[in-house]
Amino acid sequence: MTTPDERFANAAEPERLTRAAEAARANGLTVEVVDTVAEARKLVTDQLPTDKTVFTSASETLRLSGIAEDIDRSGRFTSVRAQLELDGVDRDPDQVRLRTATPDVVVGSVHAVTEQGHLVAASATGSQFVPYAFGAGQTIWVVGAQKVVPDLETALTRIRTYSLPKENERCLAAYGQPSVLSKILIIEREIFPGRATLVLVREPIGF
Repeated sequence: MTTPDERFANAAEPERLTRAAEAARANGLTVEVVDTVAEARKLVTDQLPTDKTVFTSASETLRLSGIAEDIDRSGRFTSVRAQLELDGVDRDPDQVRLRTATPDVVVGSVHAVTEQGHLVAASATGSQFVPYAFGAGQTIWVVGAQKVVPDLETALTRIRTYSLPKENERCLAAYGQPSVLSKILIIEREIFPGRATLVLVREPIGF
């Protein structure tokens, strides 16, 4: 595994972030741009329904921002993850697959947003892709400014040379085993009005 290319850790210039936001809006997404991670955290938790199921995809952005803890541990929301743990089936692949595929709301992140307004997410299992693409009634992605890239080619390079090595480091430290890149999802457009929200943060968070 290569050393992470730290050039992809730097926040995009404001004009590039603006181009990405405008393009994503043109592609059918609702886009919110905030200055800080704290603002993103408040925005997401203020907008989430308390009477519908919410699934948090595995995400360093959600963990580091505190959003995952707000949803899964505060008791304010109907958390799919919390319910899986309560039922004692959070280690059962079939139960996890079935119960995370169609939540009312999925909250997560992606690994790159292009200046054409396309979102790119990578995964070892692809578990978050079903709710991202169609399974969830509503999707919310929180994305740091370092993930804004010029185009799809750069997005894929970012995943392979920065996000994957960083995730590999995390997995080795947490589980004693490496990560693997097996699936990539590209979201070019959302055809259902109001379904998808992109929260762009002007400061870096996650990888």
